[in-house]
Amino acid sequence: MADTKKSADFEPYVPAHEKKPELTILSLLVGALLVIIFGAANAYLGLLVGMTVSASIPAAVISMAILRVILRRQSILENNIVQTITSSGEALAAGVIFTLPALFIWNMQPSLMTMGIIAIAGGILGVVLMIPLRKALIVNEHHTLPYPEGTACAEVLVAGEGRGKGAKLVFSGLGIGAAFKILTDAVKAFPTQVEWAISGFRNAAIGMNVMPSLLAVGYIIGPRIAGIMFAGAVLGWLGLIPLISYFGSLATEPIFPGTVPISEMDYHAVWNNYLRYIGAGAVAFGGIIGLLKTLPTIASSFTGAMKGFKQADMSQGKLRTEQDIPFSVIIGLTVLLIGVLAFFPQIDVGILGAVLILLFGFFFVTVSARIVGIVGSSSNPVSGMTIGALIFVSVILKAVGITGDKGMLIAITIGAVVCIAAAISGDTSQDLKTGFIVGSTPKWQQIAQLYGILIASIIIGFILILLDNAYGFGSQDLPAPQAVLMSLVVEGIMSGDLPWNLILIGMAAAATVELFGIGSLPFAVGLYLPIHLTSPIMLGGIVKGWIDRRETNTEARKLKNERGILLASGYIAGEALTGVFIAIAVTAGFTMPTEALFGPWVALVAMAIVTAILFITSNRKAS
Repeated sequence: MADTKKSADFEPYVPAHEKKPELTILSLLVGALLVIIFGAANAYLGLLVGMTVSASIPAAVISMAILRVILRRQSILENNIVQTITSSGEALAAGVIFTLPALFIWNMQPSLMTMGIIAIAGGILGVVLMIPLRKALIVNEHHTLPYPEGTACAEVLVAGEGRGKGAKLVFSGLGIGAAFKILTDAVKAFPTQVEWAISGFRNAAIGMNVMPSLLAVGYIIGPRIAGIMFAGAVLGWLGLIPLISYFGSLATEPIFPGTVPISEMDYHAVWNNYLRYIGAGAVAFGGIIGLLKTLPTIASSFTGAMKGFKQADMSQGKLRTEQDIPFSVIIGLTVLLIGVLAFFPQIDVGILGAVLILLFGFFFVTVSARIVGIVGSSSNPVSGMTIGALIFVSVILKAVGITGDKGMLIAITIGAVVCIAAAISGDTSQDLKTGFIVGSTPKWQQIAQLYGILIASIIIGFILILLDNAYGFGSQDLPAPQAVLMSLVVEGIMSGDLPWNLILIGMAAAATVELFGIGSLPFAVGLYLPIHLTSPIMLGGIVKGWIDRRETNTEARKLKNERGILLASGYIAGEALTGVFIAIAVTAGFTMPTEALFGPWVALVAMAIVTAILFITSNRKAS
C-alpha cells in the first residue's frame, strides 16, 4: 500500500495538467519510417544469430534529431510516440522470425496475407491484454518494478531535451554498415567469410564472418554473454565436429541423419548433419530450463496480473495521464481477432486453435507484461514460453487426430501468435513505463503501439519472402536458429522422426553448463551457430570489455557505452537494411558477383577498420 501511495505522489516530467503535441501526423510518419528500418534490421539480425536488439533508444535519439534539431519542434511527448511506434516493430519482428520461418523450412510458403494476419493478431493480443494491467503494474508498482529498458529510454528522452545529441552516431554507423554490406554482397570486393582448417586436427576449423552487425551485437551484449556464446562454438567446432569426424572415419555407411558416410564429409557437412541437432537440443534445454527457473516469478507475475485485471479502473480518469483505450474497445478487438483466427480461410486453425491461442496468449501475455518489469526485455524467456506452448499445443492436436502437415501448420500458427503477443506485451510494458515517467497520455501510446504493429505486419511478410529467396532460412547464410528449433519440436512430436540421441547429447551439454552455475541459453546458441558467426560477436564483446576495464569513472563509462551502443545500432540497421535491398534486387532478377575481387586478408583489414572505429568512437573522452 505504501508503494501505491508513493506512486500516486510521483510527478512525471510533463505534468498531467500540461498539454504538449503527442500523437501528431509528423510523429506517425517518422515512426512509420523507423518501424520499417528497425523492423527489417531486427528481422535480419534475429534470423542470423537468434537475437534482436532494442530499438527504443536509437529510435528516441533519431527522433530527437529529426523533430528537435531539424524541424525545431519542442515536445518530448512527440518524441516518445515515435520511439513507441518504432519499438513495436522491433518486438513484432522478433516474434515473427522466431516462428514463421519454420513454414518456409517445411516448404509450405505462407502467403503475405497469412503472415500479415498472424502478425497483427499476435500484436493486437499483446497490446490489448496489457492495457488493463497498466495501472497495477506501471503506476501502483512504479517503485517496485523498474522496467529497465523503459526507464533507460525515459532518461535518454529527458537528457536529450533540446539537443537530440548522439543521432549522428546512429547515422554514421548506418552509413558504415550499409557501405560494408555493399562492398561484400553487391560489389563482392572481398569475401564475407574467412576460415582456416587446422592442420593435423581432422575437420577442426576456425573462421569469422566479417560483418559489422555481428561485431555490434557483441558490443551490445558485452564480454560475458559473448564469451559464453563463443565457448559453445569452441566446443562444437574444435571438439564435437572433430570427435564425430574421428570416429566416423571408420564408418563405411551413412549414419542417420546423414545421407553419405562421415568419412566423406567436411566440417560444414558435419555441422549441418549432426552438430546442428546437438545444438538444437541444447537450445531447447536452455529455453525450457530458463522458463523453469523463472517459475516462481511467473507464478507471482500471473497472480499480480490477475489482481491487476480485477482492480483495473478503465473508467477514463479525468487526468490526461490516466486515460486508457476504453475497455469496450479492448473486448471488441479481442473478440474480432479470435473470430478471424477461427474462421478466416487463410489461417485455418479452427475453433480449437483459436481457443488455444486465447488461453496460451492470455497466460503468457500477462506473465510477460510483469516479468520484464523485473528482469528486462532482454532476459524475457519468450523462446522458452513459445517452446512450452508448442509442446502442449502439438500434443493436444495429435491427441485429437490433427497430425501431418495440417497439424504442423496449425501448431506453428498458434505458436507464432502466442510468441508475438508475449514479445509485444513486454515491449508495451516498457513503453508505458517510459510514458509514465515522461508524462505521456497512455491512450495515445496504446494507439501508437497498434499503429506500429499495423505497419510492421504489412512489411514483415515481404521481408521474410525476400530473405528466404536470397539466402534461404536454415542455411549457413541465414541459420534462423529459433525457427529451426520450433520446426524440430513440432515435427518431432507429430512424426517422431528425429535423431533423438543427438538432441539428448545437446541437452546434456547444456545441463553441464547449468551445473557450473552459468546460464546455458547463450552457450547453447553458440553451440548451434557456426563459429564464423560467434567469433565476431566475441570480438565486439572484447572491445566493450576493454573499454569498461580501462575506464574507472562510472559516469564516464556510462557515456562511452552509450556512444558505442548508438554507433553499434547504426552498424546493425545499415547492414540489415542493405541486405534487404540486395534481397529485393536478387528477387527482381539481378545477378550478384560470386567471385571476390580481393582475398580474405583484405576482408580482415576491413573488419579491423570498423572495429577500430567502434573502439575509438566509444573510448573518446566526453567533450
